[in-house]
Amino acid sequence: MREIFIAKVGRRGAIYLPRKVQRKLGIGEGDRVIMRIEDGRIILQFLPDPLTLALKVEKWSETTVEEFEKESEEEQYELQNP
Repeated sequence: MREIFIAKVGRRGAIYLPRKVQRKLGIGEGDRVIMRIEDGRIILQFLPDPLTLALKVEKWSETTVEEFEKESEEEQYELQNP
């Protein structure tokens, strides 16, 4: 389904997205965006925050804090003792 929204260009070229667009796409202040120009159009692709993305994806592994600490200590040891 295609929806059309009108935004306004503000001071210094800032474009303000309507709240409805922000909510639909899960966009918030400080989010990063890639901008491409194609055939005289601006294409925006929002980059999700890594933590937010990690919470949304299906989990494929499981670990405990103890296992994580042990693996971290082993890797640190290997880096310090080649």
